[in-house]
Amino acid sequence: QVQLVESGGDLVQPGGSLRLSCTASRSIFSFNTMEWYRQAPGKQRELVAGITSGSGTYYRGSVKGRFTISRDNEKNTVYLQMNSLKPEDTAVYYCNSIPNVPWGQGTQVTVSS
Repeated sequence: QVQLVESGGDLVQPGGSLRLSCTASRSIFSFNTMEWYRQAPGKQRELVAGITSGSGTYYRGSVKGRFTISRDNEKNTVYLQMNSLKPEDTAVYYCNSIPNVPWGQGTQVTVSS
């Protein structure tokens, strides 16, 4: 059973930066697209960014130019570098693969002054 463990969330001021990490319990990265999602209180979970097995990337419009997704297949880890953070980026952030595996616990990102 694959397990996903997200980390790196924190409280940060507007304009700040964070780097999130997601590590899988076994190697799925070589074959699968990996995605980051987020869920704010009272809202649906939404796709933030994705990276294919060939390292092609895609982003939701509101984070384009501010967030960067990357992957390290040898470490079974996908990263989300988040710059110029805004209060509306506040959410629990999750990663998952395509096809989906069981969701991890997520990591809380709070952007507030």
